[in-house]
Amino acid sequence: MGNPPIIAFEKTTVDSSSPVQPQRLGRLLRRLVDIYSPSGKEEEILHFVSGYLRRRGLKSILQPVDENRFNLVLMPPNGEPRLAFVGHLDTVVAYDLEEYGYGEDGDRVTGLGTADMKAGCAAMVEAYLAVQNAGISAPPVALCLVVGEEEDGDGAERLVEEYTFPWAVIGEPTDMRPCLSNYGYLEIHLSTAGRRVHASLANRGGNPVEVMMHTITRIAQYMESTRPTLVYNIRDVFSSRAGFAVPDRCEAWVDIHLPPVAPVGEIAAELEEIIESEKRRYPSVEKSLRLATIDAGYELPEKGPFVETLKEVFFGSGLSWAPVPFVSQCDANRLWRAGVKPVLIGPGSLESAHARDESVSFRQTILAAQFYYNLAMRM
Repeated sequence: MGNPPIIAFEKTTVDSSSPVQPQRLGRLLRRLVDIYSPSGKEEEILHFVSGYLRRRGLKSILQPVDENRFNLVLMPPNGEPRLAFVGHLDTVVAYDLEEYGYGEDGDRVTGLGTADMKAGCAAMVEAYLAVQNAGISAPPVALCLVVGEEEDGDGAERLVEEYTFPWAVIGEPTDMRPCLSNYGYLEIHLSTAGRRVHASLANRGGNPVEVMMHTITRIAQYMESTRPTLVYNIRDVFSSRAGFAVPDRCEAWVDIHLPPVAPVGEIAAELEEIIESEKRRYPSVEKSLRLATIDAGYELPEKGPFVETLKEVFFGSGLSWAPVPFVSQCDANRLWRAGVKPVLIGPGSLESAHARDESVSFRQTILAAQFYYNLAMRM
């Protein structure tokens, strides 16, 4: 029977002078979505993209991240890059291993990772190929496809150990709105520990699970009353298996997303004060708070030569210039920490990312490829 056609190419238009090819882009996106690539298991998609580029005359550098995984890096042949297009090829774990792959629904491409961020990666690859097909001297633009963003960001961390560039455009799902600022992130590990006893001997305040519930409630009240601009998520809560007994420990993980200029250190100190007060309230249960991850946010000024170039490309692409902050932690935080100035612009919406029905507009993906191509040519 063969594969069904990629979404209605005949209804899709681009600038007639542009070498961006919607059919090629659509086929690439389909292949990327059909390859399962959760963080830590990106080998298949890495080898596919490396071969895809090589067959089209682009030899990528395989930058080792661990013994099985690597980043794909394409550097401009002449000189240091002034800009890098950065995307991550990994996804979160699939909800259903039978139904994670490519699908179509009108203009929507559906499937795991479509919005976050295989559409962005496909658009950047297509833009890079389009630059090559334009038949002019290659602009000072790199293409960096990294691994591990959905977990600990080891790909981006490895990238900036070896390569430098002043600016980066990251293809995270922003609905093609420019993000010159990015939220910060705190990942908190909470733990409580007590004495395992028979369930009939449980006493109020001596159960690590009960104390954890009180502690999380206190943190939630603090967020809502004192820091209402923060976004918090109670991600995981689990205890030791106890059977018909009081468990001897409980753990929880909490994500906190902070506005770009939020005082990270001050907030961390306030959280520690909550834990200290809970220690006094429940002295028979040990409590601890560990800041597993601290990523500061940032805010770039809306001025300077590169930002002016971005504005011109936006207007030339028929897009409105209305910067908004990106409200999630991502590789931008890691690049910023290394001295790179990241701007986030990509197809898809953050609301769709990580959702069971994740999807992206194919027309917007083509628009993204055209935008990246125009930006590269302006460099």
